[in-house]
Amino acid sequence: MTAHFGRRLRKGAATTAVAAAAVAALSASQAPAVTGSDRPTAAGQATPDGSTDHSATGDSPYYTDLPPLSSPNPSPSDSQSPSIGTPVSVGEAEAGIPATILDAYKKAETELAASKPGCNLPWQLLAAIGKVESGQARGGQVDAAGTTTSRILGPALDGNGFALIRDTDNGAYDGNSAYDQAVGPMQFIPSTWAWAGRDGNGDGKKDPNNVYDAALAAGHYLCRNDWNLSTDAGLRSAILSYNNSTDYLNTVLSWLEYYRKGTHSVPDGTGTLPSGRSDDGSGANPTPTPAPSKTTPATSSPSPDPTPGGSTSPTAPASPTPTPTPTPTPTPTDTVAKLADAGTAKLTAIAGDQFSKKISTSAKTSAGKAVAKVRIRFTIVGTTDATFTGGEKVATVTTNASGVAVAPALQAGETTGDFTVRATVVGRTIAGLDYTASVTPRVADTLARTSTTALTCTPGGEFADQVEVKATENGAVADKVAATATLIKAADDATENDKGPYFKDADGKTVRTLTGLATDADGLLKLPKLYADDTTGTFLLRITTTGGATLTVELTVAAADTSSASPSPSPSASPSA
Repeated sequence: MTAHFGRRLRKGAATTAVAAAAVAALSASQAPAVTGSDRPTAAGQATPDGSTDHSATGDSPYYTDLPPLSSPNPSPSDSQSPSIGTPVSVGEAEAGIPATILDAYKKAETELAASKPGCNLPWQLLAAIGKVESGQARGGQVDAAGTTTSRILGPALDGNGFALIRDTDNGAYDGNSAYDQAVGPMQFIPSTWAWAGRDGNGDGKKDPNNVYDAALAAGHYLCRNDWNLSTDAGLRSAILSYNNSTDYLNTVLSWLEYYRKGTHSVPDGTGTLPSGRSDDGSGANPTPTPAPSKTTPATSSPSPDPTPGGSTSPTAPASPTPTPTPTPTPTPTDTVAKLADAGTAKLTAIAGDQFSKKISTSAKTSAGKAVAKVRIRFTIVGTTDATFTGGEKVATVTTNASGVAVAPALQAGETTGDFTVRATVVGRTIAGLDYTASVTPRVADTLARTSTTALTCTPGGEFADQVEVKATENGAVADKVAATATLIKAADDATENDKGPYFKDADGKTVRTLTGLATDADGLLKLPKLYADDTTGTFLLRITTTGGATLTVELTVAAADTSSASPSPSPSASPSA
């Protein structure tokens, strides 16, 4: 199906009014509302902050088409999708989403429901954004794996009517080594895809041109700040973070509400294509072409030249004067020559805890002057499960008036050791600045048995009770603390014993040292069952944890007591004479 680009709707007050009217009309004609009592409306909407620092698309152009004001006709189920050539109403046609695209949205919703349940991401929101960004990948022009049959690119973000975002991927995704362009069905700019990209179809690649990858990435992007999308505030904040425009917000909300009323799948490549664009151009073409000048007529026509006789004669059109290419004004990013630490303290935390200190980085010119309004990207590198607050590995922060960007707090995972956080300037190729962060093991300073029952056994038997201990640190429960248990020779000799009680491994073999143990969430550690060989006596079990807590437990192996306390028989009475 070929896209027909006809009349364009200009981005601005007209779009806002139309979108607001559509949302209001949808609300009046359809139920239930988008978010219950918090249904989004044009009134009281969130205000964009005027920054593109956290925009997935770099605030690229988008489709401004709005859904029909009436609900779709009773939507057929997925198994009853209208076949090609079957007449359908406008509402029903608009509600149809190409099968592969729809599948990608629903799979992304399922993954987010498991990984970030508090976000409450509806797949219809992904569908609304996909509609506005690329017309559902140009009506479903994807192959069987979900990859677009040709690239979907936005215009070059060269500052000429758009944001100025210089190349960040050497043209790897968008083919442009000078400026970034939004890429794929969800229109990610390369600098955002670098950290937000996901592998949604399990092929080992993160491809912005694949709808499964792009839909999952969009879901994680919308959920990255712990927003609850079932609330009005969370929903609006998430949408505005994708494209920082009130018009965009209204347009997405109108499609979200429309898709909630009923959708169905249609064959790939047969979806309804939009026409109006916020930039009055055709940014969804595979290869963007410059729009014709809005001030110079496309053709010249004779101009009337009144003469005394009342006749007119054509005059030759004046030769156009070449317009010199303006020299771009340097942006704050262009002036940055180096990054410097801005007083970051030592970064260390216990596994599972939040780091108490944050990374502070300053952007400076070659003369050492601080530069404000520069985007600094902080990236966690190395083998670690540490993240920034919110679960992401990358965070982008704009320098303040003092030229300083403060990264979000780091959250330690369970992997101990050092890792690196690298600060770089978005849109500028200069040396990055590395920070070392350390995660230390969880510790305990005290171990105690949870029972006072003596631990005894007969030779060749098994101990009736298992050893259980509780770990604490400064009186508080010490959970997930690593521990070791060893049957030792003596109190002053921690060498592993070669006789007496023992544990069994999975194959039933004798083991007298256990490693890789850890306390549970309540600080408890229960050891496996103990057995005894034929050696009798008193033996010692020593348990140690990271942090220095130590406990020595006595084990006794003794033969069973077979003595009887029954009385001696009394002499029988003699018969009386």
